[in-house]
Amino acid sequence: MSTTHSAPASKPPVEEFDKIKIYSHSNLFYWWPVWFFGFAFGIFSMFDHHRMVVIPYPKEANANDTTQVVQDAKIEVSKDKDTKIAWDHRDAIVLAKDTHLPNEPDPLKLRISSHASIGVWFLGILLIVVVITNTQLRGVWSVLVIVTAVLTVVILSLAHYHERTLLSILAEYLSVLDVRINAAGYFFLSTILLVIWAVTFFYFDHQTYIVFTPGQLRVCTEIGGGEKAYDTAGMTLEKHRSDFFRHKILGGFLLFRIGSGAMGDLVVNTSGAAVHHFELPNVWAVGKQLKRIEDMLREKAVVRGNMP
Repeated sequence: MSTTHSAPASKPPVEEFDKIKIYSHSNLFYWWPVWFFGFAFGIFSMFDHHRMVVIPYPKEANANDTTQVVQDAKIEVSKDKDTKIAWDHRDAIVLAKDTHLPNEPDPLKLRISSHASIGVWFLGILLIVVVITNTQLRGVWSVLVIVTAVLTVVILSLAHYHERTLLSILAEYLSVLDVRINAAGYFFLSTILLVIWAVTFFYFDHQTYIVFTPGQLRVCTEIGGGEKAYDTAGMTLEKHRSDFFRHKILGGFLLFRIGSGAMGDLVVNTSGAAVHHFELPNVWAVGKQLKRIEDMLREKAVVRGNMP
């Protein structure tokens, strides 16, 4: 007597990819260092225990009657005929005659850091971000510009002031650069920029997108516009060479890794009689997204090839 075992019924293929939605972000995404360091420098200025006072300085005054700094002075103040206050060995700022401090409830309200370098650093970060987000430097050019900037800073920092070379003269002039921003200035600029950055990143950038589904590509290129559908048959995908500083440093830092998790530019070309070309700059984790799309298209091709 023999028994026959029936083969288990084959299960329908499990669809691993339902849809892959990709957003193209604006260059404003890379402005996060400006508001991040703005908040950091603002907090540092708040707790540095220094204040800034705005004092008048007359344009025309003789040497003995102008606003000046007096060190190690003795100061006496008469409040009335019987009450006098005296301070010894104090530094003071003596205003010129007929000049007065601003008529404000608290003239010492401006909190500021004693380190002038943080103002220079903040402006440097701002200018670097402006240049990088408006200039595309890919491959070797990106690395070359970064190396040149680093070497320039190192050379200027090692220049000897007693040698009257061009570098030493330039370094001497840069040493007197004094940029001061009070804590309120840092907080105001950083808060406004953070709000704009967040609204753009989490809302406006999500209104334009490309959706990949097995067999179909849906595209929305305008905010509030409708979707257009295309067949994925013969579609080609291409990732542009990375801008090292913009994509991998500024973009990869927020993703906590360099490589497949960095930002990047993706190009999609459809096939058929009317070829359409779509460029998606600043795609989040472009390497990972590209691999998912390729796996989806490969799985679709395998499933189609196994169909009777």
